[in-house]
Amino acid sequence: MDDKISSAIERVTELESELEASTDATTGGDALARAHEILHRWVDSVTAVVATPGMGRVVLIHDDGSESRISSPDLPMRLAVPVTFETTTQ
Repeated sequence: MDDKISSAIERVTELESELEASTDATTGGDALARAHEILHRWVDSVTAVVATPGMGRVVLIHDDGSESRISSPDLPMRLAVPVTFETTTQ
């Protein structure tokens, strides 16, 4: 396993343990394949996305009306429509 991945798993696990929350890290095999399948179904249920790059948040609205909130430093920027400063000539 890549050192960056191992370090990230360790960092997250340590942070969660400070909150006395248990974690379950999956990095391969059937467990990761299962997680991928579940995540794909979850993403496929998204019917709307609200990205707030300035706040580092994305809200996914699912087909049943439920909301999933994701805090991420880069996901909202990836979803934001690029700004263009083109001028039109008439």
